[in-house]
Amino acid sequence: MPSTFTHTFDTPSFKGAVTINTGLFINGEWVDPVEHSTIDVINPATGKVITAIAAGSSKDVDKAVAAAKKAYKTSWGLKCPGSVRGKLLNKIADLIEANADEFTALEALDVGKMFGTARNSDVGSAIGYFRYYGGWADKVHGQTIETNENKVAYTRHEPYGVVGQIIPWNFPLSILCCKVAPALATGNVVVMKPSEITPLTALKFAGLLNEAGIPPGVVNIVNGYGQTVGEAISHHPHIDKISFTGSTITGRKVLKASAETNLKDVTLELGGKSPSIVFDDADLDQAVKWTAHGIYFNMGQVCTAGSRIFVQEGIYDQFLGKFTEETKVRAAAAGDPFAQGTLHGPQVSKTQFDRVMEYIDIGKKEGATVHIGGERHGQEGYFVQPTIFTECKPGMKIVREEIFGPVAVIIKFKTEEEAVEAANDTTYGLACSVFSQNGSRALRVAHQLEAGTAWINCSNSTEIPVAFGGYKQSGIGRELGQSAIDTYTQVKGVHVNIGLKL
Repeated sequence: MPSTFTHTFDTPSFKGAVTINTGLFINGEWVDPVEHSTIDVINPATGKVITAIAAGSSKDVDKAVAAAKKAYKTSWGLKCPGSVRGKLLNKIADLIEANADEFTALEALDVGKMFGTARNSDVGSAIGYFRYYGGWADKVHGQTIETNENKVAYTRHEPYGVVGQIIPWNFPLSILCCKVAPALATGNVVVMKPSEITPLTALKFAGLLNEAGIPPGVVNIVNGYGQTVGEAISHHPHIDKISFTGSTITGRKVLKASAETNLKDVTLELGGKSPSIVFDDADLDQAVKWTAHGIYFNMGQVCTAGSRIFVQEGIYDQFLGKFTEETKVRAAAAGDPFAQGTLHGPQVSKTQFDRVMEYIDIGKKEGATVHIGGERHGQEGYFVQPTIFTECKPGMKIVREEIFGPVAVIIKFKTEEEAVEAANDTTYGLACSVFSQNGSRALRVAHQLEAGTAWINCSNSTEIPVAFGGYKQSGIGRELGQSAIDTYTQVKGVHVNIGLKL
């Protein structure tokens, strides 16, 4: 019988006990993995073990897919009207909202997010996804298409069936919900692999599904490693659609696996090295605050992080001075994610901490200047000081490669054309930001930048109804908005003969 885990919180932000099941959630039940194995879950603020969760294998994925296929044919898919699915999605939203503090506490504990940020951003968006796609569930419509008087033609937008979803560790609850909600709204069933690093909110979420009235098998949560559970999902012949968010390297493997089995439809949301361009006519104080948010939000562990900051030469010194002061404020408020006033938490794991510190070391060796930061913060946990590099050259690794940490490179430019060319000089294309009070210039530059999302006078500010995804090696396909509805449906053209004769 799968075990449960209870953590008692006694913090300034939250007091109370949270209990979750640590097993696998398959066919509406908590089960042990076929091959007994566990994974330790670590608190990144302390480096200490929180609990151990069950680790699944390909055999557990087989069980989950079988349960999902049965549910699709008998209780979901085309058997469950969109109006009913919409009500159930809104019930999930109600339950997340009712348990918002518990979800927030788990996210702060497991990921190292500041409690307030996790409540407003992560949990708030999770509720929003189910509300938004609950409203879509009965509005997935095809078209009647005029051909000739002897034929009626129309289209149907139908679900794929069993959808495999693999999510990363940086926004565990939010990304889970942004994938599960539109998949269920369109009638699909789900086999989900949460990150083995941050699985706790996924398990808490699974514990609400039966209470929400979701039929057994519609959503299955299989914990495990990428090379076992993730690979099994990617190769499984009875999964017809994959949605993956994570690194570009792993995204390539998912795409290859699809090609090698049944040519699954694949959506990939991958890495980024997003530019922020600050022109000399920008509102300087706001540009500083937004670019700091762009790189330091979630400790830089954001696929859209504005890690390359291009500043026009006329305001470069002034911008650097103000940006440095903003960085110092965050660095001074680094610490316990549950403490009031904390602005900067830990990296999610020792592996990620080591990766960020290695890049900082590479930057130094390549000749860039550490303007501020560049060191470990404290002696406990995986804290990296917010860091600014100056004197950076285009070919440096810290300029070209995704670091996924609180490391900004600031580069001076002269002309608009120079800034656009430098910003586009990357294999990535997930997001970009433009700061200017000249509306024509801001729009002109935003339209020239090769990225799936362009922010003007802001950064890292997504909205649920607006499509999200990448250009180039930042991904394939789109999530959010109506685009997610399209992502999880396939179009069937129906031709009805009412008078044609052979």
